[in-house]
Amino acid sequence: MRTGLGPDDLPALIDGTDIGVLATRRPDDSIMLSPVWWEWRDGGINIWVDAESDRKIQHIRRDPRVTFVVPNQAGPYEGFEVRGEATLSGDDFYGVLRRTAERFDGPDAADRMVSTYAPGVVIRLEPGVTRGWRYED
Repeated sequence: MRTGLGPDDLPALIDGTDIGVLATRRPDDSIMLSPVWWEWRDGGINIWVDAESDRKIQHIRRDPRVTFVVPNQAGPYEGFEVRGEATLSGDDFYGVLRRTAERFDGPDAADRMVSTYAPGVVIRLEPGVTRGWRYED
């Protein structure tokens, strides 16, 4: 297994359509895992959430420490993990929504979602610690 990889070493994964998983901390300190659409942009992970009341947002407001991981589901197996403190904002919500919806579900879905969703929240995770890997012979 090759380790110590960064986003530039994993272009198929970073630009692909594998769903990521965001880990946040519940009030009892247990972990909630949430499958998410995501993008790597400007050196970090962006994830949109459509409502301020979403549990992920509540968890991050209380404790911003999160982990995000995206492993692919077909060989050659590879993955990328980011750990750090998330920030929340409304900045570029529709941009993140459009780019990820188009990437994961196509342009028609992106147009529909951008035209029907109320403003939401962007979770931004700039890497504190990263870990990339690829299983190869």
